[in-house]
Amino acid sequence: MKATIFDIERNSYVDGPGVRTTIFFKGCNLRCAWCHNPESQSAKPQMMFYKNKCMGCGKCKEKCPNALESCDLCGRCTLYCPQDAREICGKEYTIDEVLNTILKDKTFYENSGGGVTFSGGECMLQIDFLEEILKACKKNGIHTAIDTAGHVPYERFDRILPYTDLFLYDIKCFDSEKHKQYTGVGNELILENLKKMLATRKSIWVRIPLVPTVNDMVEEMQKIKAFLKTCGTPEKIELLPYHAMGEHKYSALGMCVQKFDAPALDIVAELNSYFN
Repeated sequence: MKATIFDIERNSYVDGPGVRTTIFFKGCNLRCAWCHNPESQSAKPQMMFYKNKCMGCGKCKEKCPNALESCDLCGRCTLYCPQDAREICGKEYTIDEVLNTILKDKTFYENSGGGVTFSGGECMLQIDFLEEILKACKKNGIHTAIDTAGHVPYERFDRILPYTDLFLYDIKCFDSEKHKQYTGVGNELILENLKKMLATRKSIWVRIPLVPTVNDMVEEMQKIKAFLKTCGTPEKIELLPYHAMGEHKYSALGMCVQKFDAPALDIVAELNSYFN
């Protein structure tokens, strides 16, 4: 059994408690306008070309079997580029390959209260692999977290509940029409799944990406808070201010990027106060 993964980040401090290893699964069923990992959206491996790194030496074209007229992801151009201007994003991994990487930092998890976080993209789209790697982690005594947007059938949550210690669950917009405008899908399933998850009394951190002109309003936070009050209290609520650090990836993939400003610090502080 294999999964397509586009990155494995060790020594992470932002995807749950303690020191963590974050496994980024490739493939997502949302298209968030502010996505800072556009390489996560397609489920298939992709070639990324960073034009700003290219020195025009022509080595890539010389070594490519197709002279860059087409790409079969053979990777020869990446091997011979002196500037690392070309990169294949996405690789298939086995359960053992992922588990062996996770186990390398087990001592750090134990000393910091950390563990492994499965993210994306949307990791729950590769549910068979996800379930098995979660089982393997629990057998090895590793704390497990799932980072999800929640737009999947609830049966998938049921499958992994016994092996997951923490869920990092996104609420992007409360209004469904606005949610569809900025992510491509409505949020009815997402909110319904969250309501069911809160009833399980599992550890859940609700995370809200804070994006100016989209959801950085008091009214939006009030609606989210009122919803959570009716269905259960998450262990933690985090606001994640928008940043533009992933914009260069769009051009590397030949995609258009929608630009947003970073939220002002006083706005972030004000909106945070509604959940404290």
